Amino acid sequence: MQVKKSQKASLEDKKLTYVLMGFVFVLSVCYVALEWTEREVTKYEVTDMDMQFEEEIEIQQTSQDITPPPPPPPVQEVEVLNVVEDDVETEEIEINTEDTKEEVIIQAPVEIKEEDEEEEVVFMVVEKMPEFPGGQQALFKYLSENVKYPAIAQENGIQGRVICQFVVNKDGAIVDVQVVRSGGDPSLDKEAVRVIKSMPKWKPGQQRGKAVRVKYTVPVNFKLQ
Repeated sequence: MQVKKSQKASLEDKKLTYVLMGFVFVLSVCYVALEWTEREVTKYEVTDMDMQFEEEIEIQQTSQDITPPPPPPPVQEVEVLNVVEDDVETEEIEINTEDTKEEVIIQAPVEIKEEDEEEEVVFMVVEKMPEFPGGQQALFKYLSENVKYPAIAQENGIQGRVICQFVVNKDGAIVDVQVVRSGGDPSLDKEAVRVIKSMPKWKPGQQRGKAVRVKYTVPVNFKLQ
């Protein structure tokens, strides 16, 4: 027996429609579920900005340093002068001058001698330097003729150059002799000082036409032949 199916009773033709309807239903349920959540509503209170600004201004004003006003100037006392007429007799005031008299002694001014001040000053360089009688050549000749080579230095073969410094006074005398550079042996230094002190008087140095004290330096050579 052959089975016959009606095309109207077939469900294959409406399968796609049912599938689409199912998708629409599922999407509708999902949308409703998402939109159903509760949201928190934040309420903002409106504050009065003018009042807040005024309060800040008042706080700033109270924090400022208030300088006190300057003190008032001192009151000057005004002397009151009493005007007395010519006819009114006033009390006489006696002034005793006998007790106030004192003897005043005026002493003569003390003269400061410039010579004493200049004598203490020792010049290093002056307009006219001091000079040995006869000049430099005469000075070297005098040293070579009067220097006695010390025996100890001669035996030990010691040679050297002693530099002596001294002061030529206003009268040409030689004072304050000292050794500024040793010759390497005390005997050489001692002999050089002896010869310098034994020199005759020099021609003194001059500054502005006056004789002055001048410091001078002379080398003394000790050499074995």
